Amino acid sequence: MNRAQLRTSAFAAAAVLAGSVLAGCGSGTGSTGASTGGGTGNGADGKVAFLMPDLASTRYELQDKPLFEARMKQLCPSCQVIYQNADSDASKQQQQANSALAQGVKAIVIDPVDSAAAATIVKSAQAQQVPVIAYDRPIPATPADYYISFDNEKIGSLIAQSLVDHLKAENAEGGILQVNGSPTDAAAGLIKKGIHSAVDPSGFKLLAEYDTPDWQPEKAQTWVSGQITQFKDQIAGVVAANDGTGGGSIAAFKAAGVEVPPVTGNDAEVAAAQRIISGDQYNTISKPIKIVAEAAANVAWDFMQGKKPAGKATLYNTPSQLFVPTVVTTENIKEVLFDSAIMKAPDVCTGAYAAGCEELGIK
Repeated sequence: MNRAQLRTSAFAAAAVLAGSVLAGCGSGTGSTGASTGGGTGNGADGKVAFLMPDLASTRYELQDKPLFEARMKQLCPSCQVIYQNADSDASKQQQQANSALAQGVKAIVIDPVDSAAAATIVKSAQAQQVPVIAYDRPIPATPADYYISFDNEKIGSLIAQSLVDHLKAENAEGGILQVNGSPTDAAAGLIKKGIHSAVDPSGFKLLAEYDTPDWQPEKAQTWVSGQITQFKDQIAGVVAANDGTGGGSIAAFKAAGVEVPPVTGNDAEVAAAQRIISGDQYNTISKPIKIVAEAAANVAWDFMQGKKPAGKATLYNTPSQLFVPTVVTTENIKEVLFDSAIMKAPDVCTGAYAAGCEELGIK
């Protein structure tokens, strides 16, 4: 099997936003509006809940939380952000949402652990006239008041098509493993659908696929280890739905002592950037969290003032903003992640990665 290193041409999607971020309404300094209606107040302060799903993905603590809080502070200096992370526990997230409602929040921004279970949270909030903004992951069963995300189906198709194009360019032989995200995450379902749209007609056999519980890298690693035993050198590449499952997949090949085939990712985590620089990971997806975090803050602030922001699209009967991400490989990692200041070389180009950064011109 021909497994070339990552110094090959890459498929990159243009980082065109599907819609412009809703403009904030300013940071007025008037008195607090009526709190009985949640999102019906017209004051300049209040509480907003920001409920994130897990700790398996580092982005929530390191990016989403501080970026959302910073934008809310710009819009409303006196507003309070109630932040909670459910650590992959849907029941815990339900309790966190109930606590936020009891504290009188005027809006809830939620990235659900379990998209189906989150319908209960939506119903409870809306019964108290508190608007719910679904963030990153949709809530199909009961429409939220708004949905903000990068286009997850597009993410799946982009990472998979990038891998397929690379394998064809290298005349690779064999089939593909597909490592999906959590079966309880509706966004993972959209990514999975996008992956199939590229893999199924590719001419490469889909050897096997797996829905990774809670997106846990360790579970992805265990599953891929079993596939290596079964398929051995038939594996031409791995489409992993995010950087965590991609990292787990790569660890499985290394533990087995066999050459790592091209492996995809998504989220542009620092560890993924390092793996791309070192040649262990083929691609990832850059979806600047700043875009969605600030858009969510803008929309939440509109709702908190009693306004009803219009969507740029509709998904699951929910007004939505869906942004288009960018595929990242060695061909464009410098431009997309470093020249744009999304990442800083001193944070990434450490130790074993310094030589690879120098080769790619990352300083």
